[in-house]
Order: sequence, then C-alpha cells, then structure tokens
Amino acid sequence: MLDFIILFSLKQRWLILFTVFLLIGLGLYNYQRLPIDAVPDISNVQVQINTEAPGYSPLESEQRVSFPIETAMAGLPNLDYTRSLSRYGLSQVTVVFEDGTDIYFARQLVSERLQAIVTSLPVKLIPTLGPIATGLGEIFMYTVSAEPEARKEDGTPYTAMDLRSIQDWIIKPQLVQTKGVTEVNSLGGYKKEYHVTPYPNNLIAYDLTIQDIVNALEMNNLNVGAGYIERFGEQWLIRAPGQVKTLDDIRNIAVVTNQGVPIRLSDVADVLIGNELRRGAATLNGKEAILGTAFMFMGENSRTVAKNAATKLKEINDTLPSGVKADAVYDRTKLVDQTIATIQKNLLEGALLVIFVLFFLLGSFHAALITAVVIPVSMLMTVTGMVSNRISGNLMSLGALDFGLIVDSAVIIVENSIRHLALAQKSQKKIPDIKQRIEIVFFATKEVIKPAFFGVVIITIVYIPIFSLSGVEGKLFHPMAFTVVMALLFALLLALTFVPAAVAIFVNGRIEEKENRTMQFAHQIYKPCLELALKRPWVLTGMAILIFLSSLFILTRLGSEFVPQLDEGDIAIHALRIPGIGLEQAVMMQSQLESAIHEVPEIDKLFSKIGTSEIANDPMPPNVADTFLIMKPRDQWPEPTKPKLQLIKEIRDIVNTIPGNKYEFTQPIKMRFNELISGVRSDVGIKIFGDDMDILIETAGKIKSLLETIPGASDLRIEQVTGLPILTVTSNRDAIARYGLTVLTVQE
Repeated sequence: MLDFIILFSLKQRWLILFTVFLLIGLGLYNYQRLPIDAVPDISNVQVQINTEAPGYSPLESEQRVSFPIETAMAGLPNLDYTRSLSRYGLSQVTVVFEDGTDIYFARQLVSERLQAIVTSLPVKLIPTLGPIATGLGEIFMYTVSAEPEARKEDGTPYTAMDLRSIQDWIIKPQLVQTKGVTEVNSLGGYKKEYHVTPYPNNLIAYDLTIQDIVNALEMNNLNVGAGYIERFGEQWLIRAPGQVKTLDDIRNIAVVTNQGVPIRLSDVADVLIGNELRRGAATLNGKEAILGTAFMFMGENSRTVAKNAATKLKEINDTLPSGVKADAVYDRTKLVDQTIATIQKNLLEGALLVIFVLFFLLGSFHAALITAVVIPVSMLMTVTGMVSNRISGNLMSLGALDFGLIVDSAVIIVENSIRHLALAQKSQKKIPDIKQRIEIVFFATKEVIKPAFFGVVIITIVYIPIFSLSGVEGKLFHPMAFTVVMALLFALLLALTFVPAAVAIFVNGRIEEKENRTMQFAHQIYKPCLELALKRPWVLTGMAILIFLSSLFILTRLGSEFVPQLDEGDIAIHALRIPGIGLEQAVMMQSQLESAIHEVPEIDKLFSKIGTSEIANDPMPPNVADTFLIMKPRDQWPEPTKPKLQLIKEIRDIVNTIPGNKYEFTQPIKMRFNELISGVRSDVGIKIFGDDMDILIETAGKIKSLLETIPGASDLRIEQVTGLPILTVTSNRDAIARYGLTVLTVQE
C-alpha cells in the first residue's frame, strides 16, 4: 500500500503539487475562521434556573423554591447532578448534564419541567433560565460614568440613578445586539422607581387600606384597545389610553369618592421618585460605579466577540449624553492576544530552529527547502482539521506541537533520496533525467519508508489513551491530542506524497554525497566514545543503573500538579465580611480596601462586584465582593522583573492591615471555572452533609484545623452559614381573629 502511494505520487507529481497548493489556500482561508481562545473551555453542560423571591429569607427560598425545582429536575435524560443555592430573595438551581449533551436540548428539557411545576410554586414567582454561556462567558466588562462638570438638561449633575438608567435604556439594548453576545448584565447604581408611600394616619382617617391604594393604581394605569369601527368606508382603530406619565398624574389618581369629593393619592400618600432595594453594587478605584458585563454565546470565538463588543461600545459612546462615557475595564482580548503571541513566538522560533538545523546538516539547499516546506503546509492542514472539528486554537492545542516530530519522516526520506541521487550521478558520470530520478527516488523512499512510517505510528499511538479521558481532563487534553495527531498524520501524508514528488522535480542539479564539517566533527567526538563504551560495557551499564536509581529518589521528592496554572496576568481577590453586613456598609468597606490597593504602582484599574447583579448568574450575598486587579503591562512596572508571587505577597500585606475582611487570592477565569464546575470558588472545596447545623459547623472547624497543617495550604476558611440577622414577624392568630383579620392580610 505504501509503495503504491509513493509510486502514484511520483507519476502524478504535478497533480500532487497542485493539490498541495489547494490545501495551502484552504488552510489560509480556515486560518481566518479558527476560533481563538486562551485555554480550552472545560465548563460542563449546565443550565441555571434563577428565581427571584422578594422578601424570602434563605430558609424560605430553600424550602418553597429551591427544593421543589431541584426535585422536579430528577429523572431528566442525560442528567448528571443538580445543586442549589438559596440566598435572601433568590433561589438558584444549577442542573448539570452529561458531557456531549446539546445545550439547547438540555434547556428545552428544563423548561418543560419548569412549566409542569410552576403552579406549585408561590404565587408571582417565575423561574427563568440563565444565559447560554459558560465559565468563559464573561468576556467584556465596562463602567458607565459622568465627567464632574457634566449636566443634564435641567442643569443638575448626573446621579447614580441617572447613569443606571443610561446603562439599562441606551447602552444595554445596543450592546446586546453585538454578534456573539448572549446577554448584558448590569450591576451598581440605582434602578429608578416611582414610590407611593402612604401615611397610616391619613388612611385611618379616610377609612382606607393599603389594598385600596394598590387597587386604585392598578385601575388607573392602563392602555386598552377596543377593536375598530367602519365609517364612510374608512376603518377607525379604537384605543383608550390611561397610562400615567408624570408624578402629578399619579398624585391625582382618586382612591375613593366620599360624598362626591374624590380622595386622591396626594391626600393619603407621598408620591416621589425612589430606587429599588438593591442586592448588589459595583465600585471602581474606590468609588461607586455602574458595571456592565457582556456574556458570550457558548461555542463562540471569545477573541472575536470581545473585539466586536469593544468596537460596539465605542460606537455607543457617540450616542450617550454629553459628558457621559462607557469605558472598558476588562477585555478578554488582552489575555487571548498575550497567549496567542506566546504560542506564535514559540512556534515561530521552533520552526526557524528546525529549518536552520535542516539547512545546516543536510548540506543541500533544495533538500532543506523541501523538508522545511512540510512545516507550514502541515500546520495549515492541521488548522483546516481544527476548524472542521470545532477545536479552538489555544495554549493547549497549539502549544503542544513539536516541529521536530513533524519533519522527522520528511528528513529521513529526503536525506536518503539525496544520497541515492548522488551515488547515481557518481556511477553514471552524468545527471539523471526525470525518469531516472523518479526510479531512484522511489527506490530510496521505499527503502526507508517503513521505519519512518512506524516511527510516526508509534508516536501517534502514545496519544491515543488521551482520547479515553472524560470530564474536565478530557476537555482539557482532547484538543492537544487531536491537534498533535492530526499534525503528525498530515506530515506523514506529505512525506509519502509531496516530498518524493518535490525531490524528483526540483533536485535536478549536480549533487555531491559528502558529510559537511559539522557531521565530520560529530563523528570525531562520537567514534572514540563509542569505542570506549564497547571496551568497558559493564562500567557504562553500571553508571546508567546508578543514574536511574538516583532519578527514582529524586522522583519521590518531586511535586505534581494536574496542569501548570495559566498566569492570566490580572488578579482577583475575594473580600469576605460578616454575614449580617448591610450593602451600604459593604460598599464603604470595599472603597476603603480599593483605596489602599490602588496605591500599588503595578495596578492599572481596580473594580469590584459586590452582592448579586441584575441577572443572578453569580449569586453572592452583600458580604462577599469580587475585586478585579487589572495590571499594567510589565514594561510599565517599576520593576519589570518582579515575580507575580512577590507582588501578590505585597498586596496581601497591604490588605491584611484593613480590619473586618478576609481574603482569597485567585484569577478571574480560574475563579469562574472553579465556581461553575464545582460550586465553590477555591481550588479545593470540601462539602459536609447532614441535618444538624451545629454538628456540621463543629465538624467543619475540625477539618479546617487539620488542613492548616498541610504545607502549602493558604486562604483556608469555613463558608459562613450562620450569623445573618433576621427580623421575624409572627401573627398572633387569636388577636387577629378578634379584629377580623387573616394572616395574609397582616403579611401584606
């Protein structure tokens, strides 16, 4: 079979060359379509179910919302497991499916189950599905701010409520239309609301209840349609607008009429503009800010989507009021570009080194050039295979390529072909014609093709067990194995077809079969060493055994890790505070923390997310803040050679001087991966299950004490599950019965 392929390639040499040029063109085309990312996306297939439950305590959220939803998900096809999180006013259930499950199929299954149980949930609670994104979905973040001298049309400065309205009504609707963006999340500022605050004394005086006010608002704020009428051949649509437009419209709503005199809302209540009870906030460089986050569709090219979002944000800035601007604070493109630049540098240096060695050792310009061409051609063919199989170009998939292995078969075939062509010229005293060259190259290739072929096969077989990995390991290493195997097989195919054809066509001049000076020098060193080894075989064998035993001892002292950690460049800090802290107090403490950290000269931008954002993809209580430290380029550091670990230590020393906080240091992408995969943010999380909370807390303390004895363990903490103050209002049923009231009336 191999002989037939080689012979066919030599006879159809021009067809082979033409095919190679077509493959190069296809590879260049697919190179523009190759998805680019920093690391493989190892997130599992999951669907988040978020249910806002205003006023519900964590216990009620768990009992009345999380538990029924989580129970309803049992038995779904391809279900792996479920987990839930119950916070004040929020329930989040995460449904994790087996790898390979189509995300849209999974979301459809979850939606069907939710429709079946929605009637059993408390009234007015509507579960919603989270965005179609993964742990790498948060690709772009920006803040909305106003210049100090900026003024609204009425001459007043912009407030946090005004900026949040601009974010929700101007920026978000435009940015979400960016190709590849599935959702834009808002955090910080104040959402504008119209508040009606009754005076209890006035209500009593007019014999009214709060429900009367609610009914009056509902009955006087409607737009309705009433079909149409035909008149004189024309069709007249009928509508009855009744929606209020201003605060005065609300104030003039009549609640009841007493003896022909209307009692209006302004008589029994204040009507004013206020804000919602917010669950989260954002800060920038120690000051409150409005933060927007763009989420990428699952499977999209993060580099392209982030660039599109940045471009769109620049366009949106032109539509904002004078003095208001939206600035990017986190752009995934930066990390991806740094990673790809590292890969390109390594691949380019590796390719140039291999090409240099080929030219230096083969001694023939044509032979070295033919061999060197195999590197870019096989790479372009590999890119085509990656695009066809939806494999992104990242640190794992492209960083594992070894050009020495890729050109191994081609070097063997070219070197042997050159040797036989030189011998033929020497024996025939002339340069062989094309027919003779084909015969010589065929014989030379056939002579060495088996060891070259089996060498590639053996290397390929080494990677096959990687394809049996599943879960996180499979998602991480499959792209690497697939890319390497493709590159090796494409290089072998080129060695069997393109290389013999190119040698037969282009190596048509006079060739001398001789060793260059480098190989002569190598022989002079190697020959006496080999003779000495053959004379003293037991000495050499003993030395080899001694070195092997020494390496076994060193192996026992060698640390191990799943994969080296990717240095994202930026730093993320969890700031943890006592559970009962209010949001405003948390913002004040976070501002104090950021003001201290911002003095570090290596930091460019510093922003934080406190509590839960509008879309609860990352539900946190007010006592937890995610702080993002966006670093300057290293050449702008006072000490560009300073290790990152030393910088983290310096920052840790600064933050430890601020009371009321505990800290965990991590990285932005790493933080989201840990949380989405396991539900915890740290590298290692231990979950304890049981019914008695006191025993669980006591057990957790013992485990923490044990973990603190492990060398290298840091940032150990027990998740706070107690200490949240709750004010409980319990109805006295006997008392409310005497007044003719119900529990629901008192609760409302």
